[in-house]
Amino acid sequence: MDKRYQVFISSTYADLQDERQEVIQALLELDCIPAGMELFPAASEDQWTLIKKVIDDCDYYMVIIAGRYGSIGPDGFSYTEMEYRYALDTGKPIIGFVHRSPGQLVANRCEVTDEGKAKLGAFQDFVQKKMCRFWDNPSDLGSQVSRSLVKLVKSNPGIGWVRGDLVPDESATEEILGLRRRIEELQQELLAASTHGPEGTKRFAQGEDTFEINYTFVASPDKYDYRGSNYQATVKAEWDYIFSVVSPLMINEASEGDLAKALNRLVSDLGRSELKMVNGFKDLVLMNFRVDSDDFQTIKIQLRALGLITKSTKSRSVKDTATYWTLTPYGDTVMTRLRAIQKPHPPQDIANA
Repeated sequence: MDKRYQVFISSTYADLQDERQEVIQALLELDCIPAGMELFPAASEDQWTLIKKVIDDCDYYMVIIAGRYGSIGPDGFSYTEMEYRYALDTGKPIIGFVHRSPGQLVANRCEVTDEGKAKLGAFQDFVQKKMCRFWDNPSDLGSQVSRSLVKLVKSNPGIGWVRGDLVPDESATEEILGLRRRIEELQQELLAASTHGPEGTKRFAQGEDTFEINYTFVASPDKYDYRGSNYQATVKAEWDYIFSVVSPLMINEASEGDLAKALNRLVSDLGRSELKMVNGFKDLVLMNFRVDSDDFQTIKIQLRALGLITKSTKSRSVKDTATYWTLTPYGDTVMTRLRAIQKPHPPQDIANA
Protein backbone atom coordinates (compact mmCIF):
# COMPACT_ATOMS: atom_id res chain seq x y z
CA MET A 1 0.00 0.00 0.00
CA ASP A 2 1.36 3.43 -1.00
CA LYS A 3 2.15 5.55 2.07
CA ARG A 4 2.95 9.21 2.50
CA TYR A 5 4.91 10.34 5.52
CA GLN A 6 4.15 13.57 7.34
CA VAL A 7 7.19 15.63 8.37
CA PHE A 8 7.13 18.49 10.87
CA ILE A 9 9.44 21.36 9.85
CA SER A 10 10.56 23.43 12.82
CA SER A 11 12.52 26.68 12.43
CA THR A 12 12.37 30.40 12.84
CA TYR A 13 10.33 31.81 10.01
CA ALA A 14 11.12 35.34 8.82
CA ASP A 15 14.85 34.69 8.29
CA LEU A 16 14.50 31.26 6.65
CA GLN A 17 11.69 31.64 4.12
CA ASP A 18 13.85 30.64 1.12
CA GLU A 19 15.31 27.72 3.02
CA ARG A 20 11.88 26.54 4.11
CA GLN A 21 10.67 26.67 0.52
CA GLU A 22 13.55 24.43 -0.58
CA VAL A 23 12.78 21.98 2.23
CA ILE A 24 9.08 21.89 1.40
CA GLN A 25 9.90 21.29 -2.28
CA ALA A 26 12.29 18.47 -1.34
CA LEU A 27 9.63 16.82 0.84
CA LEU A 28 6.98 17.09 -1.86
CA GLU A 29 9.34 15.46 -4.35
CA LEU A 30 9.67 12.57 -1.88
CA ASP A 31 5.86 12.33 -1.71
CA CYS A 32 5.92 13.53 1.90
CA ILE A 33 3.49 15.88 3.62
CA PRO A 34 5.16 19.00 5.11
CA ALA A 35 3.77 20.41 8.36
CA GLY A 36 5.03 23.38 10.41
CA MET A 37 3.25 25.24 13.16
CA GLU A 38 5.91 27.97 13.32
CA LEU A 39 3.95 29.60 10.50
CA PHE A 40 1.42 30.59 13.14
CA PRO A 41 1.96 32.84 16.16
CA ALA A 42 2.74 30.46 19.01
CA ALA A 43 1.79 32.84 21.78
CA SER A 44 -0.74 31.02 23.91
CA GLU A 45 -1.21 27.76 25.75
CA ASP A 46 -3.95 26.72 23.30
CA GLN A 47 -1.59 27.33 20.37
CA TRP A 48 1.12 25.21 22.03
CA THR A 49 -1.41 22.40 22.56
CA LEU A 50 -2.15 22.49 18.84
CA ILE A 51 1.57 22.42 17.97
CA LYS A 52 2.08 19.30 20.12
CA LYS A 53 -0.89 17.60 18.48
CA VAL A 54 0.50 18.25 15.00
CA ILE A 55 3.92 16.90 16.06
CA ASP A 56 2.19 13.81 17.46
CA ASP A 57 0.48 13.25 14.11
CA CYS A 58 3.75 13.50 12.17
CA ASP A 59 6.01 10.56 11.34
CA TYR A 60 9.25 12.56 11.42
CA TYR A 61 10.54 15.83 12.83
CA MET A 62 13.26 18.13 11.49
CA VAL A 63 14.64 21.37 12.83
CA ILE A 64 16.50 24.02 10.80
CA ILE A 65 18.88 26.35 12.67
CA ALA A 66 20.68 29.36 11.24
CA GLY A 67 21.39 32.70 12.97
CA ARG A 68 18.16 33.34 14.90
CA TYR A 69 17.03 31.68 18.13
CA GLY A 70 13.40 32.75 17.87
CA SER A 71 10.70 34.09 20.14
CA ILE A 72 10.88 32.99 23.76
CA GLY A 73 8.18 30.86 25.36
CA PRO A 74 7.00 30.83 28.99
CA ASP A 75 9.73 28.36 30.05
CA GLY A 76 12.62 30.48 28.78
CA PHE A 77 13.17 28.41 25.60
CA SER A 78 12.29 29.54 22.11
CA TYR A 79 9.27 27.89 20.57
CA THR A 80 11.59 26.20 18.08
CA GLU A 81 13.56 24.62 20.92
CA MET A 82 10.34 23.75 22.77
CA GLU A 83 9.15 21.88 19.66
CA TYR A 84 12.49 20.09 19.36
CA ARG A 85 12.49 19.03 23.01
CA TYR A 86 8.88 17.84 22.77
CA ALA A 87 9.64 15.73 19.68
CA LEU A 88 12.68 14.32 21.47
CA ASP A 89 10.70 13.49 24.62
CA THR A 90 7.98 11.70 22.64
CA GLY A 91 10.48 9.53 20.75
CA LYS A 92 9.83 11.06 17.35
CA PRO A 93 12.58 10.29 14.74
CA ILE A 94 14.55 13.54 14.50
CA ILE A 95 16.99 15.17 12.09
CA GLY A 96 18.71 18.50 12.81
CA PHE A 97 20.04 20.83 10.12
CA VAL A 98 22.50 23.46 11.43
CA HIS A 99 24.04 26.24 9.34
CA ARG A 100 27.71 25.52 8.74
CA SER A 101 28.88 29.19 9.04
CA PRO A 102 26.27 31.26 10.93
CA GLY A 103 28.88 34.02 11.45
CA GLN A 104 28.77 34.79 7.72
CA LEU A 105 25.03 35.50 7.72
CA VAL A 106 23.85 39.11 7.30
CA ALA A 107 23.11 40.99 10.50
CA ASN A 108 19.32 41.00 10.16
CA ARG A 109 19.36 37.21 10.11
CA CYS A 110 21.32 36.89 13.34
CA GLU A 111 20.75 37.38 17.07
CA VAL A 112 21.87 40.83 18.20
CA THR A 113 21.95 40.36 21.97
CA ASP A 114 24.53 38.39 23.91
CA GLU A 115 21.74 36.49 25.63
CA GLY A 116 20.20 35.51 22.28
CA LYS A 117 23.56 34.41 20.92
CA ALA A 118 24.25 32.33 24.04
CA LYS A 119 20.86 30.62 23.85
CA LEU A 120 21.34 29.93 20.13
CA GLY A 121 24.80 28.43 20.72
CA ALA A 122 23.50 26.21 23.51
CA PHE A 123 20.61 25.06 21.28
CA GLN A 124 22.98 24.29 18.39
CA ASP A 125 25.18 22.20 20.70
CA PHE A 126 22.11 20.37 22.02
CA VAL A 127 20.85 19.53 18.50
CA GLN A 128 24.27 18.28 17.40
CA LYS A 129 24.15 15.56 20.07
CA LYS A 130 21.56 13.78 17.91
CA MET A 131 21.37 13.07 14.18
CA CYS A 132 22.53 16.32 12.56
CA ARG A 133 23.63 17.65 9.15
CA PHE A 134 25.23 20.95 8.17
CA TRP A 135 24.23 23.23 5.27
CA ASP A 136 25.49 26.37 3.55
CA ASN A 137 22.65 27.68 1.35
CA PRO A 138 19.00 26.90 0.52
CA SER A 139 19.76 24.49 -2.35
CA ASP A 140 22.35 22.66 -0.26
CA LEU A 141 19.78 22.38 2.55
CA GLY A 142 17.21 20.89 0.18
CA SER A 143 19.71 18.23 -0.94
CA GLN A 144 20.67 17.45 2.65
CA VAL A 145 17.01 17.02 3.59
CA SER A 146 16.31 14.64 0.68
CA ARG A 147 19.28 12.34 1.37
CA SER A 148 18.85 12.38 5.14
CA LEU A 149 15.12 11.68 5.13
CA VAL A 150 15.48 8.72 2.75
CA LYS A 151 18.00 7.15 5.14
CA LEU A 152 15.84 7.92 8.16
CA VAL A 153 12.76 6.31 6.60
CA LYS A 154 14.75 3.13 5.89
CA SER A 155 16.13 2.92 9.41
CA ASN A 156 12.93 4.06 11.18
CA PRO A 157 9.86 3.25 9.05
CA GLY A 158 6.94 5.43 10.09
CA ILE A 159 3.23 4.64 10.18
CA GLY A 160 2.45 7.01 7.32
CA TRP A 161 -0.83 8.06 5.71
CA VAL A 162 -2.81 6.35 2.94
CA ARG A 163 -5.68 7.40 0.71
CA GLY A 164 -9.09 6.87 2.27
CA ASP A 165 -10.28 4.74 -0.67
CA LEU A 166 -7.38 2.34 -0.08
CA VAL A 167 -8.34 1.68 3.54
CA PRO A 168 -10.72 -1.24 4.14
CA ASP A 169 -14.25 -0.13 5.00
CA GLU A 170 -15.88 -1.04 8.31
CA SER A 171 -17.37 -4.33 7.10
CA ALA A 172 -14.06 -5.42 5.59
CA THR A 173 -12.24 -4.49 8.79
CA GLU A 174 -14.69 -6.53 10.85
CA GLU A 175 -14.22 -9.46 8.49
CA ILE A 176 -10.43 -9.20 8.80
CA LEU A 177 -10.68 -9.09 12.59
CA GLY A 178 -13.02 -12.07 12.51
CA LEU A 179 -10.59 -14.03 10.37
CA ARG A 180 -7.73 -13.14 12.71
CA ARG A 181 -9.75 -14.38 15.68
CA ARG A 182 -10.54 -17.58 13.79
CA ILE A 183 -6.85 -18.09 13.03
CA GLU A 184 -6.06 -17.70 16.71
CA GLU A 185 -8.80 -20.19 17.59
CA LEU A 186 -7.48 -22.70 15.05
CA GLN A 187 -3.95 -22.26 16.38
CA GLN A 188 -5.23 -23.01 19.88
CA GLU A 189 -7.15 -26.02 18.59
CA LEU A 190 -4.05 -27.26 16.78
CA LEU A 191 -2.01 -26.88 19.95
CA ALA A 192 -4.65 -28.76 21.94
CA ALA A 193 -4.81 -31.48 19.27
CA SER A 194 -1.07 -32.06 19.60
CA THR A 195 -1.23 -32.51 23.38
CA HIS A 196 -4.56 -34.24 24.03
CA GLY A 197 -6.47 -37.10 22.47
CA PRO A 198 -9.89 -36.57 20.88
CA GLU A 199 -12.86 -36.08 23.20
CA GLY A 200 -14.37 -39.34 24.42
CA THR A 201 -11.23 -41.48 24.02
CA LYS A 202 -10.74 -41.96 27.76
CA ARG A 203 -13.15 -44.89 27.65
CA PHE A 204 -10.95 -46.74 25.14
CA ALA A 205 -8.14 -49.11 26.10
CA GLN A 206 -4.80 -47.31 25.86
CA GLY A 207 -1.50 -46.60 27.56
CA GLU A 208 -0.59 -49.44 29.93
CA ASP A 209 -3.76 -51.40 29.13
CA THR A 210 -2.89 -54.71 27.46
CA PHE A 211 -4.19 -56.30 24.30
CA GLU A 212 -4.06 -60.04 23.59
CA ILE A 213 -2.70 -60.54 20.08
CA ASN A 214 -3.36 -63.82 18.26
CA TYR A 215 -0.68 -64.97 15.86
CA THR A 216 0.55 -67.98 13.89
CA PHE A 217 4.06 -69.34 13.48
CA VAL A 218 5.99 -72.26 12.07
CA ALA A 219 8.13 -74.61 14.20
CA SER A 220 10.72 -76.79 12.45
CA PRO A 221 13.60 -78.98 13.62
CA ASP A 222 15.73 -77.58 10.79
CA LYS A 223 16.21 -73.86 10.15
CA TYR A 224 16.41 -74.61 6.43
CA ASP A 225 13.15 -76.55 6.40
CA TYR A 226 10.27 -74.12 6.00
CA ARG A 227 7.75 -76.98 5.90
CA GLY A 228 7.51 -77.31 9.68
CA SER A 229 4.30 -77.48 11.63
CA ASN A 230 1.96 -74.50 11.92
CA TYR A 231 0.88 -73.30 15.34
CA GLN A 232 -1.31 -70.65 16.88
CA ALA A 233 -0.54 -68.68 20.03
CA THR A 234 -1.27 -65.42 21.81
CA VAL A 235 0.85 -62.73 23.39
CA LYS A 236 -0.08 -59.73 25.51
CA ALA A 237 1.30 -56.26 24.81
CA GLU A 238 0.56 -52.83 26.25
CA TRP A 239 -0.95 -50.33 23.85
CA ASP A 240 1.93 -47.92 24.50
CA TYR A 241 4.39 -50.62 23.46
CA ILE A 242 2.42 -51.50 20.33
CA PHE A 243 2.31 -47.84 19.30
CA SER A 244 5.99 -47.28 20.07
CA VAL A 245 6.84 -50.09 17.64
CA VAL A 246 4.75 -48.92 14.67
CA SER A 247 4.75 -45.11 15.13
CA PRO A 248 8.26 -44.34 13.79
CA LEU A 249 7.22 -45.85 10.46
CA MET A 250 4.51 -43.20 10.15
CA ILE A 251 6.58 -40.06 10.78
CA ASN A 252 6.05 -39.45 7.08
CA GLU A 253 3.68 -42.26 6.12
CA ALA A 254 3.55 -46.06 6.04
CA SER A 255 1.53 -48.59 4.07
CA GLU A 256 -0.62 -51.20 5.78
CA GLY A 257 1.91 -53.77 4.61
CA ASP A 258 4.67 -51.92 6.48
CA LEU A 259 2.54 -51.83 9.64
CA ALA A 260 1.79 -55.56 9.36
CA LYS A 261 5.52 -56.34 9.07
CA ALA A 262 6.25 -54.27 12.17
CA LEU A 263 3.55 -56.09 14.17
CA ASN A 264 4.86 -59.45 12.93
CA ARG A 265 8.25 -58.52 14.35
CA LEU A 266 6.57 -57.48 17.60
CA VAL A 267 4.86 -60.87 18.12
CA SER A 268 8.03 -62.60 17.00
CA ASP A 269 10.12 -60.83 19.66
CA LEU A 270 7.58 -61.36 22.45
CA GLY A 271 6.46 -64.81 21.31
CA ARG A 272 9.92 -66.36 20.98
CA SER A 273 10.85 -65.52 24.57
CA GLU A 274 7.65 -67.12 25.83
CA LEU A 275 7.73 -70.17 23.53
CA LYS A 276 11.33 -71.01 24.44
CA MET A 277 10.03 -71.66 27.95
CA VAL A 278 7.68 -74.33 26.61
CA ASN A 279 9.24 -77.83 26.52
CA GLY A 280 7.90 -78.77 23.11
CA PHE A 281 9.52 -75.74 21.39
CA LYS A 282 12.91 -75.51 23.15
CA ASP A 283 14.83 -77.39 20.45
CA LEU A 284 12.79 -76.22 17.44
CA VAL A 285 13.43 -73.37 15.03
CA LEU A 286 10.58 -70.82 15.22
CA MET A 287 9.81 -68.72 12.15
CA ASN A 288 7.18 -67.05 9.99
CA PHE A 289 5.37 -65.18 12.77
CA ARG A 290 2.16 -63.61 11.50
CA VAL A 291 -0.35 -61.42 13.36
CA ASP A 292 -3.93 -62.59 13.02
CA SER A 293 -5.61 -60.48 10.35
CA ASP A 294 -8.59 -59.57 12.56
CA ASP A 295 -6.27 -58.47 15.37
CA PHE A 296 -4.24 -56.41 12.90
CA GLN A 297 -7.42 -54.58 11.89
CA THR A 298 -8.37 -54.11 15.56
CA ILE A 299 -4.98 -52.58 16.37
CA LYS A 300 -5.22 -50.22 13.42
CA ILE A 301 -8.75 -49.14 14.34
CA GLN A 302 -7.82 -48.70 18.00
CA LEU A 303 -4.88 -46.42 17.21
CA ARG A 304 -7.10 -44.44 14.89
CA ALA A 305 -9.85 -44.19 17.52
CA LEU A 306 -7.31 -42.91 20.04
CA GLY A 307 -6.43 -40.08 17.65
CA LEU A 308 -2.86 -41.33 17.16
CA ILE A 309 -2.94 -42.14 13.44
CA THR A 310 -4.93 -41.06 10.40
CA LYS A 311 -5.11 -41.94 6.73
CA SER A 312 -2.52 -40.13 4.63
CA THR A 313 -3.89 -37.67 2.08
CA LYS A 314 -0.61 -37.37 0.18
CA SER A 315 -1.15 -37.58 -3.58
CA ARG A 316 0.46 -40.51 -5.43
CA SER A 317 0.22 -42.48 -8.65
CA VAL A 318 -3.23 -43.71 -9.66
CA LYS A 319 -1.68 -47.19 -9.96
CA ASP A 320 -0.84 -47.16 -6.27
CA THR A 321 -4.01 -48.47 -4.60
CA ALA A 322 -2.46 -49.21 -1.20
CA THR A 323 -3.73 -47.52 1.96
CA TYR A 324 -1.18 -45.36 3.80
CA TRP A 325 -1.23 -44.13 7.39
CA THR A 326 0.50 -41.23 9.10
CA LEU A 327 0.76 -39.79 12.60
CA THR A 328 -1.59 -37.11 13.86
CA PRO A 329 -0.04 -34.16 15.77
CA TYR A 330 -1.13 -35.88 18.98
CA GLY A 331 0.34 -39.17 17.77
CA ASP A 332 3.63 -37.44 17.06
CA THR A 333 3.67 -36.05 20.61
CA VAL A 334 2.92 -39.47 22.15
CA MET A 335 5.56 -41.17 19.97
CA THR A 336 8.16 -38.62 21.09
CA ARG A 337 7.27 -39.22 24.73
CA LEU A 338 7.55 -42.99 24.31
CA ARG A 339 10.65 -43.18 22.13
CA ALA A 340 12.79 -40.14 22.92
CA ILE A 341 15.76 -40.87 25.18
CA GLN A 342 15.50 -39.04 28.46
CA LYS A 343 18.51 -37.20 29.79
CA PRO A 344 20.02 -39.05 32.78
CA HIS A 345 19.45 -37.26 36.06
CA PRO A 346 22.55 -36.18 37.99
CA PRO A 347 22.93 -38.01 41.34
CA GLN A 348 21.84 -34.93 43.31
CA ASP A 349 18.61 -34.69 41.27
CA ILE A 350 17.83 -38.34 41.97
CA ALA A 351 18.43 -37.77 45.68
CA ASN A 352 16.07 -34.81 45.67
CA ALA A 353 13.39 -36.49 43.57
